[in-house]
Amino acid sequence: MTKPIVHMENIEKHFGNIIALAGVSFDVLPGECHCLLGDNGAGKSTFIKTMSGVHKPTKGEIYFEGQPMSFDSPRDAMEAGIATVFQDLAMIPLMSVTRNFFMGREPTKGRWLFKRMDIETANAVTIEEMRKMGIALRGPDQAVGTLSGGERQTVAISRAVYFGAKVLILDEPTSALGVRQTSNVLATIEKVRDQGIGVVFITHNVRHAMAVGDRFTVLNRGRTLGTAPRGEITANELQDLMAGGQELATLQGSLGGTV
Repeated sequence: MTKPIVHMENIEKHFGNIIALAGVSFDVLPGECHCLLGDNGAGKSTFIKTMSGVHKPTKGEIYFEGQPMSFDSPRDAMEAGIATVFQDLAMIPLMSVTRNFFMGREPTKGRWLFKRMDIETANAVTIEEMRKMGIALRGPDQAVGTLSGGERQTVAISRAVYFGAKVLILDEPTSALGVRQTSNVLATIEKVRDQGIGVVFITHNVRHAMAVGDRFTVLNRGRTLGTAPRGEITANELQDLMAGGQELATLQGSLGGTV
């Protein structure tokens, strides 16, 4: 049986008297896209930050490749192999794709005080890594701000993969994108998954989750409502869980089934 790369067991996170996560268990396998779905306020942001080292859990255990793990910072999580692509992407629009790709991790050449960025190597790597993800750049000096939203997402994902991610957490990567851009991002997720990397796809969009997900977990008010593999749950059932079940059915009835 394939062992999870990351396993979170009965995670609780308290902020004073507020319980943001209440006994969440979740894991992701190599080469799997595990979708975590939830409406606004479900606890998705707290979950991301706990898994990626921003927050320490109040209770519960996190296991990485079978070993108990405690991350003191996002850098610790990144060094272990957990990379997070947040909605804001942390890119500088006027800088080139290459500069954004290697920001803070630039290859260098020369010695001692004469070291400088090896721009030729950086350009070659950026062009090749983007090509693998299906993006053809006009040139390495192209400003990242000239790319579409989906292409910028692909830059961030490709960067994480290149620098050794074993688990990739994607925070609502399709929430602000059009149909074509969304398709590009979903295709990128499939390419990443095919490389054996575990993908945690955080979303509130059931259709996008169903397009690429292998397993689906619904989070509601800091609790998981269950996990189902592809083929054992429908999009309507997922939507119903996210919306609160009977509440949605009642609303549909009152609006003539238009919800």
